[in-house]
Amino acid sequence: MNDTLPVQTGSAAQDAAQLAISVRGLVKRFGDVKALDGIDLDVPRGMIFAILGPNGAGKTTLIRLLATLAQPDGGTARVMGHDLATEPHAVRGAIALTGQFASLDEDLTGRENLVMLARLWGFAGRAAKARADELLSAFELSDAAKKQVKSYSGGMRRRLDIAASLIVTPGVLFLDEPTTGLDPKARQGVWKMIRALAKSGVTILLTTQYLEEADQLAARIAVIDHGRKIAEGTSRELKSAIGSGFLHVAVADTERLDEAEAILEHALDGTAQRSAEGATLSIVAGSPKAANEAITRLLAAGIELSDFSMGSPSLDEVFFALTGQPIEEDAQGDVS
Repeated sequence: MNDTLPVQTGSAAQDAAQLAISVRGLVKRFGDVKALDGIDLDVPRGMIFAILGPNGAGKTTLIRLLATLAQPDGGTARVMGHDLATEPHAVRGAIALTGQFASLDEDLTGRENLVMLARLWGFAGRAAKARADELLSAFELSDAAKKQVKSYSGGMRRRLDIAASLIVTPGVLFLDEPTTGLDPKARQGVWKMIRALAKSGVTILLTTQYLEEADQLAARIAVIDHGRKIAEGTSRELKSAIGSGFLHVAVADTERLDEAEAILEHALDGTAQRSAEGATLSIVAGSPKAANEAITRLLAAGIELSDFSMGSPSLDEVFFALTGQPIEEDAQGDVS
């Protein structure tokens, strides 16, 4: 983790009326463990805001607190202008939550699920059916409306699950890892829907294990680690804070990857990160001269390179620089 990076907490002069979520010093303990340790956060209305962090960083805990599913041990929070501690019912009336797992009756059809939920929200029979049909159309599920949910694909289930949380249009929608387990095509479909919701004025706070998802969707990103916010900004701001002098090296012989990693780390006095595929190493070089010297050492050791380049870090590399671990370690979700 780079302790020199600034932590942005939002302007104190920002008009509170324009904030969908305002958090100050939020604390949550589980025994002797602080799952959240003084989180500050400002989310303007209508924004897609992403929360990133390693496994156990406190992402899901934060969502649960803001959704009134758990009580904080310290700090304050307001959601759509309502105080979390003194107005929990008002908060619940202004939000919707879609968790990591679908909360649907698989033996009912998609339409039956939505009609049932609409009736529970107080819609009359005809109005409940009309709302269900409206949501099925909006989420491109009309053709599957009369099919049992157990026959749906993962992407269809996820879209229906999010549709179910929108029976009554919320001011804030909490999405906890909304595309986990989906194939790339299904993920793109959910992204399209999330963008449309934000365009309609819904504020979206999402946690995700996919850095590309945060990069594609979020206007701002907060990185939390060990219950603390360690950085916040746009994707471009976070990348700029890390620096532009990143050396990317693709090693032709993967059996010599460990050796290449050791040479780079010794030459550049830093920690190298491996790509998800494992054949590419990335490390802060600082300057073209330092990068050239490191490459020269690799070649002198007889290590063949299939490619190398120097440029700005990816969001993956930003995450690694901030937390000291790759996002893949978060694949099982937040346990606290």
